[in-house]
Amino acid sequence: MTALYQDVALRLRRAISDGTYPPGSQLPSEHELAEWFGVARSTIRHALAMLGEDGVVASHRGARRTVLAVPRLQNFGELRSFSLWARSIGAEPSGRVELLERRAATEVQARELGLSADDPVIYVVRVRLLDGKPVMIERTAYVERAGLLLSFVDLERESISERLEEHGIVFAHAEHTIDAVNATPDDARLLAIEPGLALLRERRRATDPRGQALEWSEDRYVGDAVAFTIRNSIALSPLVRDRAATPETAAASTTNSGN
Repeated sequence: MTALYQDVALRLRRAISDGTYPPGSQLPSEHELAEWFGVARSTIRHALAMLGEDGVVASHRGARRTVLAVPRLQNFGELRSFSLWARSIGAEPSGRVELLERRAATEVQARELGLSADDPVIYVVRVRLLDGKPVMIERTAYVERAGLLLSFVDLERESISERLEEHGIVFAHAEHTIDAVNATPDDARLLAIEPGLALLRERRRATDPRGQALEWSEDRYVGDAVAFTIRNSIALSPLVRDRAATPETAAASTTNSGN
């Protein structure tokens, strides 16, 4: 169950995202917010502290919190679904399908999906948009048993993972690798940016509850459109930091469950 202060923080984040409180503006006082949400001021303080840790607002002694101009934050727990994350920040997700085909797996795709060389995969290239603006490219290979169900999905408007779960394909675990790359000419064309600009790359291998691979994806985000947040503790930290020795070596990796 989500803590009350987390719910308040989410609602404030949405109000900031939709322009109710634009960058540079000040939030209402703790007393006003407490009355608005119908909660104790201690709950408001926890919510504001959470937003402060995420770099959404800044506080100054004796003054109200100021809204900062920051990239939209994506928690690792939301990383499986672009649509879920977009809706959580009050934005409208959509997509543009550039390619959908059945083809032989590449060497990397076969290795990551546990397939034999040249086994077929369903390969999809989608440009994802936030409020109509392109911010990410998905290049995803699905094993056939999952990919053949894409005919039931509106790829421009719906979340693939949500729709596939309705057909019994459950994305239970995912391993993510995050690093930075320069935009290729194809990336630049799809995202309407200049070639060579820095992009945030996420490589993802997702499996079902039995550990069988479902997808291998390489997603590329416009650098100023999204930021990722990680919360860990002394008791448990799922983040692994490694040396990026080659293009195929992880710069940062984490494993998520319960998508």
